[in-house]
Amino acid sequence: MTAPAAPSLSRDEWIAKARTLSEALPYMRRYAGKTIVVKYGGHAMGDESLAIKFASDIVLMKQVGIHPIVVHGGGPQIGQMLERLKIKSEFVDGLRITDRETVEVAEMVLSGSINKQIVALINDAGGDAIGLSGKDDDLIEARKVTRTKRDPDSNIEKIIDLGFVGDPFRINPGLLLKLRQADIIPVIAPIGIGEDGQTYNINADTAAGAIAAAMKATRLLLLTDVVGVLDKTKTLIPELTVDAAKAAIADGTATGGMIPKIETCLSAVEGGVEAAVILDGRVPHAILLEIFTEGGAGTLIGKK
Repeated sequence: MTAPAAPSLSRDEWIAKARTLSEALPYMRRYAGKTIVVKYGGHAMGDESLAIKFASDIVLMKQVGIHPIVVHGGGPQIGQMLERLKIKSEFVDGLRITDRETVEVAEMVLSGSINKQIVALINDAGGDAIGLSGKDDDLIEARKVTRTKRDPDSNIEKIIDLGFVGDPFRINPGLLLKLRQADIIPVIAPIGIGEDGQTYNINADTAAGAIAAAMKATRLLLLTDVVGVLDKTKTLIPELTVDAAKAAIADGTATGGMIPKIETCLSAVEGGVEAAVILDGRVPHAILLEIFTEGGAGTLIGKK
């Protein structure tokens, strides 16, 4: 069997590639043996070309000695399946109200088709991945989430029942530690198990943050559909301390869906993660740019 033909590159292009590898070496040494949790979702998961690149990046991380853990979302795919089944759903503060029928669909989509597609892509790229949900070995123990909403007319707060939507309250990392020792890449669907044995749908960012804290990960990477946290002039903020991140929420710099992402990063860092990064999953090889280059690729939130 003959080796694949090398791409036709000029001498300068080959030198540039060699320089890139040389510059990445210190970062490879820094992260060797460390755990990095990657939340995978948004446009990066819906674009086939980006999905293939993502899988190859995860495999490369493993091959240079890093221990990646992938936690994936799937909200749009759940929505599409609910539409096909003619099941109506509503949202409160970005969380889907999830009745028993809806949580069954969410588990089917997240733990089934999406999870297995990601595992297959990583394995096709030369990795050794296995699909899990938070119910496996009680990996993610969850408690029911409730939200309050103020009535604009009466000014009275009402409790909104979100159904089977949960938050992690305990992560049992034993299974993940065994997989790390076996050099297997876990791909986790954010489905949790309640104390009563009930299934709960969990926000993927929240699940990834809780797993990162439990595993004392060096990095939590949240792949999103934005470049990162922007200042009031819409310029990317490359780095924030914990205090500065909290201030960005308080003074209105961070708004909308960016607020819960920052809060997830803060919880992870305060839980023992060295730093958390919000980065643009629409950029090819965004993960490699973040961990193997000096400039990074998003907004890093850390204690210092």
